[in-house]
Amino acid sequence: MSIRFGVSPIAWANDDMPELGGDTPLEDILRDIQEVGFEGVELGGKFPRDPATLNALLARYKLDLIGGWYSGSLLVQDAQAEIAAMQDHLALLKALGSTVFVFAETSNAVHGNRGVALSDTPRLPAAAWAEFGRRLTQVADYVQSHGIKFAYHHHLGTVVERGEDLDAFIAHTGPSVGLTVDTGHAALGGIDALKVIREHPGRVAHVHCKDVRGATFDKVVQDRASFLDGVLAGMFTVPGDGGLDYAQVMAELKRINYSGWIVIEAEQDPALADPRTFAELGLRTLRDEASKAGLQ
Repeated sequence: MSIRFGVSPIAWANDDMPELGGDTPLEDILRDIQEVGFEGVELGGKFPRDPATLNALLARYKLDLIGGWYSGSLLVQDAQAEIAAMQDHLALLKALGSTVFVFAETSNAVHGNRGVALSDTPRLPAAAWAEFGRRLTQVADYVQSHGIKFAYHHHLGTVVERGEDLDAFIAHTGPSVGLTVDTGHAALGGIDALKVIREHPGRVAHVHCKDVRGATFDKVVQDRASFLDGVLAGMFTVPGDGGLDYAQVMAELKRINYSGWIVIEAEQDPALADPRTFAELGLRTLRDEASKAGLQ
């Protein structure tokens, strides 16, 4: 059993809101990530998509490419069309030796739209889950056949947001459909991440760790603000700076003998929350709790 610590570049440069860190050079981001002590980084919008160019760039900073978010559209197209659409992304991950394919359904998502309240997140009708799950399983089977773990990302503002959404998701998908267990999105979406890890260990393909500020989120909901407004308000932060107990998270991962990446991914305004300072705090917190739990 082994774990590795990585980070998302979103704290330095937010792809959904380019005004947040959009002028930060990619080399500065990668240098920070290396010097803080991470072993890997997830794909960001600033990254070159040519495999040779990206491989040389990451090698310069001694970083592995963990994987990268893929925006899926399985509610509006079948599995074969989705598989055709993802070829470039999959080829890049394979060429860089990535181990996880992070997928989220975004065809009707609202998390990138500041004009839509987070409380207006779309809900999938009960009758639609069987076909959605069938398509997801076909895509996951295909990704798995290429030696990469399929890791679906439950996410605020999408059809897999709440506890009941995740229950339906698991009930209608096959074992190849793994999960990116995201502690922050789970907490704010009403999903018990510890229960998910405990009851569905075979689905835990990838782990994202972000912390939350519950009172800030409650105000976002009360004010009918958007997901991005919530990010700007500070509803997310790094482990060690919010309300989640990472001792419990690491203990549950130890109990299931989790092996893989643990990634810090906390969307914040870099002008208010220095990415390097917060990354150091997050990594220190996770390393300490993982060590206490016996995760190597």
